[in-house]
Amino acid sequence: MNYIRDRFHQYWLLARFDKPIGIFILLWPTLWALWIAGNGKPGLLVLIVFTLGVVLMRAAGCVINDYADKDFDPHVDRTKLRPIAAGKVTPKEALIVFAALCLTAFGLVLLMNWYTIGLSFIGAFLAASYPFMKRFTHLPQAYLGAAFGFAVPMAFAAQTNEIPTVGWILYLAVLLWALVYDTMYAMVDIDDDLKIGVKSTAILFGKRVREITAGLQVVIMGLLVTVGIMQQLGWPYYAGLAVAAGLAVYQQKLIFHFDKPSCFKAFLNNNWFGLAVFVGIVLAYS
Repeated sequence: MNYIRDRFHQYWLLARFDKPIGIFILLWPTLWALWIAGNGKPGLLVLIVFTLGVVLMRAAGCVINDYADKDFDPHVDRTKLRPIAAGKVTPKEALIVFAALCLTAFGLVLLMNWYTIGLSFIGAFLAASYPFMKRFTHLPQAYLGAAFGFAVPMAFAAQTNEIPTVGWILYLAVLLWALVYDTMYAMVDIDDDLKIGVKSTAILFGKRVREITAGLQVVIMGLLVTVGIMQQLGWPYYAGLAVAAGLAVYQQKLIFHFDKPSCFKAFLNNNWFGLAVFVGIVLAYS
């Protein structure tokens, strides 16, 4: 019994269920899409399936990320105690856990329409291949956005059986948002990444990282305003965007001196950014 309890605990840590912040940051844009696609009243089954799907696929993403980085993590202070890096979980076990999470998520997707089921294969491929991108490109953060933001077009497909233009605009906003917050996250590891040869936008942008991320945040806000205009959303939505814009300014203040703890705090603050936009959407449809 103790052995089973220990394995379950290690798998729990491997899937980062002990750190739910990642779930929330990925869940907010999914909820944005569901509320907009459903005109403020998303279907209950769709809402449940997508919420559970985000939880499962974020966990699967963490597992395959640690598997992909099994040779790097032991050399990075922040990651050297992760289950695979610390020798608590074998790579084979990790692949089994990854497969189990993906199959469970796919089982949920089977409750949706065929369009959504077809799109799920693209989403699964993006999520599974993302961790390996940091070996080949300095833009793995953009790939992350494409992978985990793919719940947005899927949400429109599940709710309306189509992906309208507004869905793709929202997807682009989410992709860029992920690029920004994951760049802030990558700023924490930049010294270790340079040492072991891992690529990131934090390295690519270099000393211009603040200006580039700030510019991207302006574009993101512009895209979200466009969504509001297209959907004819009222003032509560723009009030939510105003709060989100204030949080973006605060994040720029946090990363200004390239202080690692503050950069990580900026990454975490994106949870409140996502919540602010979501509250604005909900109130706009109330």
